[in-house]
Amino acid sequence: MSTNNESQKGLRKGAIGLTAVLFMAVANAAPITAMSFNVPIGAGYGNGLGVPAGFLFATIVLSIFAIGFSAMAKHITTAGAFYGFISHGLGQVWGMAAGLLATIAYILFEGTLIGGFAFFAANTLSSMAGIEVNWLIIAIGGMILIWVLTYFDITVAAAVLGVTLVAEVLLLLAFGISVLTKGGPDGFMFSETVSLANAFTGLEANAYGTTVAAGTAALGIFFAFWSWIGFETTAAYGEESKDPKRVVPRATMIAVVGLGLFYTFVSWMVVVANGRKATVEVSTYSTGNPIDLWLIPVTDNLGSLTTSFYRVLLVIGSFACALAFHNAASRYVFALGRELPFAGVRNRLSSTHPKHQSPAVASTVVTVINIVMVLLFATFSTAWTSDPAEAGATSDPSLIPYGVIYTVPSLVGTAFILVVQVICSFAVIGYFWGKKKHKGNVLTTLVAPLVGAAGMIYALTLLFGAVGSGFAAGYQSNSLMVKYLPYEIAGTLIFGLLYALWVKSKHPEIYEEIGRTTMEEAHERA
Repeated sequence: MSTNNESQKGLRKGAIGLTAVLFMAVANAAPITAMSFNVPIGAGYGNGLGVPAGFLFATIVLSIFAIGFSAMAKHITTAGAFYGFISHGLGQVWGMAAGLLATIAYILFEGTLIGGFAFFAANTLSSMAGIEVNWLIIAIGGMILIWVLTYFDITVAAAVLGVTLVAEVLLLLAFGISVLTKGGPDGFMFSETVSLANAFTGLEANAYGTTVAAGTAALGIFFAFWSWIGFETTAAYGEESKDPKRVVPRATMIAVVGLGLFYTFVSWMVVVANGRKATVEVSTYSTGNPIDLWLIPVTDNLGSLTTSFYRVLLVIGSFACALAFHNAASRYVFALGRELPFAGVRNRLSSTHPKHQSPAVASTVVTVINIVMVLLFATFSTAWTSDPAEAGATSDPSLIPYGVIYTVPSLVGTAFILVVQVICSFAVIGYFWGKKKHKGNVLTTLVAPLVGAAGMIYALTLLFGAVGSGFAAGYQSNSLMVKYLPYEIAGTLIFGLLYALWVKSKHPEIYEEIGRTTMEEAHERA
């Protein structure tokens, strides 16, 4: 769609290179945040000591998926990533449906990360400075600051994320190497932790002399997959990168494989450092703070000064992660907005700042939605559970940001994204083999997408089975958002499909642009 309005020319071209794109994608995963927040959930309520195996399984599946994704990224550039890829491979109808799923998921992800950030920021202020600040004040302030940062320029965000990322990776590596050198109270337990079969074995009730309830393996696997969410934003930043044909595929594979090896190693080391019993007990709030799973062994292995540094980095890292998800969500909203049939809404939602060329209006919309979501959770947290008396987190308001806001929407959003990735796998096949747009390699554009899709479908099947039978433990067990997850996915897909068909019938010129508003150079590249 062409326009004379300077604010709608698109995102700034050539603003970022390979390093910045890679930083943005990996920062979406935020290693220190993923490890600190997700490993305790898996260890205490999911696959127990098999948490590292869950990360290994996710590494294998996502690496295979990324092969086909990267092949398509050489030919397609769009601010909507999955949305645009699916539109080109399977058509605009499926593109719109998947785009809605992805957009909702990324909006949820910013809010859920703000919950984790607010929980630990309040905890850190109390522990290190003796200052008591309500987590809700921190959450709202964090979202407003994110809006201000992203309003001006993506390079500002890239600089913030880059510095944080380097520091947290170095710290986690130092911790992992120290544990690898010293060992743990129960040895390295390789067969109980990293061996792949452990990913699919739920934590047993009263395991290792504890009094914990049985866990659900699907929960551990899903929070492992959640730790990668955002790697595909390498494609979303293609419109702003210097050489998307080269930058996007490289950044994608480096992010997926690198994170996978890193996550598997570091999660293994933290289980080793704590030992069998302490890993399970601390993860289930025996100390009142599940992040002690990391803080206690970091202190023992690297000293109290390093622990303080870890705390500060986790606060900054979780904020940076929420910032990165906000950037991604804004670009999804921006991409969808450019193709709405309603001129007034389209012109506003798809506008960019005349000076900074950031998706300012889309960013504002995402911020408002997340503030409302967090306020709803904070005010009506018991309304999000079918049995508030058993919800655990609602009995202590200070646990709501981590026990409810962080865990529940992230589980739902991860399921949404896995469905989108499955559809994207078939879009790769459709693009290269159905439409025969470009010559496809059998292994990279047919076998890899099929195998990757099969792995993600298996993970979804495990989760849906667990939802149907009821989670045995965890704050997710009574969540209505989780209970009705299959219907939420189906409802969003059906709405998206019907909406796209309506646009096709009533606004064919708009329909033709769905998922195809890309860089000026071309909708596709040779």
